[in-house]
Amino acid sequence: MLHQLEGSQAIAKAVALCRPGMVCAYPITPQTHIVEHLGELIHAEELWNCDYVNVESEMAAISVTIGSQAAGVRSYTATSSQGLLYMQEGVYNASGLELPMVMTLGNRAIGSPINIWNDHSDAMSVRDAGWIMLFPETNQEAADLHIQAFKIAETLQCPVMVCVDGFVLTHAYERVDIPSPEMVDDFLPHYEPRFCLDAANPLAIGTMVPPEYFMEVRYLAHKKQLGALKIIEQVGKDFYKKFDRHSGGLIRTYKTEEAKTIIVAMGSVLGTIKDTVDELNAQGEKYGVVSVVSYRPFPAEALRAALAHAQHVVVVEKALAVGTGGILFQELELPLKNIVRKISSIIAGLGGRAITKSMLKYALKQDEREIFLGLDQNVVAEKIQLVKSCCCK
Repeated sequence: MLHQLEGSQAIAKAVALCRPGMVCAYPITPQTHIVEHLGELIHAEELWNCDYVNVESEMAAISVTIGSQAAGVRSYTATSSQGLLYMQEGVYNASGLELPMVMTLGNRAIGSPINIWNDHSDAMSVRDAGWIMLFPETNQEAADLHIQAFKIAETLQCPVMVCVDGFVLTHAYERVDIPSPEMVDDFLPHYEPRFCLDAANPLAIGTMVPPEYFMEVRYLAHKKQLGALKIIEQVGKDFYKKFDRHSGGLIRTYKTEEAKTIIVAMGSVLGTIKDTVDELNAQGEKYGVVSVVSYRPFPAEALRAALAHAQHVVVVEKALAVGTGGILFQELELPLKNIVRKISSIIAGLGGRAITKSMLKYALKQDEREIFLGLDQNVVAEKIQLVKSCCCK
């Protein structure tokens, strides 16, 4: 059924349709509205037989979710930015314990300086933690990917993080098709844990692993991530058959068939990029777009196939590895070596900086390997000069 909803409400309704037995809530902007609305749904008995647990911190949130999932309960939580950093030890533990929980990350910049607006620096801080990481472009995809996330997690016995652009999606109102409970129940079966903690049959989890076995544990986690590529793709196909929407999978292409230049990006910025490409193509240019839905595991083969005919690949991303450059750009550069003639990096939108069509058009015409979109060169030059003058005293 179609609803005009805030993104956070659409996510909450989608999570509720998955019938979690535990929702762990700790507020942090911009994910707060998600757990608030889930609380309202539980209070209204639209989501029943679910414990709503308020905790005192993000570390407590991930710890309670780990405990609940280990006890055999379908479990969910959400966080953003510094909250993710605070729970990072638990994030690694959840994947190491192979717990199929789902978490929403309302993407927000990491300080210092403090900034509450959107970029992908928080997600990038845990890119190697062993979680599946999915990036929706729209509110509809955000809702749909949460339904798929539970199925992926429980099929693989691996936690899944749905990375939703803070404010851009979480607080924006769009028309969203919320499926019926019966359709979701048919797609996502009742949760039957493969193992759970049971006082009648005690066992230990999370014990210390000595050097003789630790490398094998990490290798198996790596193999699981690589094997997840087929599962994510299959769940996306199954979702399309059931709901008639392409909302999952590994990547999606847009007007790439005859494109000479193809832009690669993740998240909500893809809407602006597609509009820009439409305008450029109307002028006789040949541009296309590839959307990365599954960032972890990284779909290197799928991207290689989608980009093999491009003369120029441009990566637009909302993240920066200080001292190195664009993170998605670096991960894409190696798979495309000796395949694509030229690959460039546009770092954009850090801390919520605007990304406009005119800015993108200008950047796409530049013959530079790395561009910081919208960077105020006067401010940068002034700061550099100030540092030099202080050092010379």
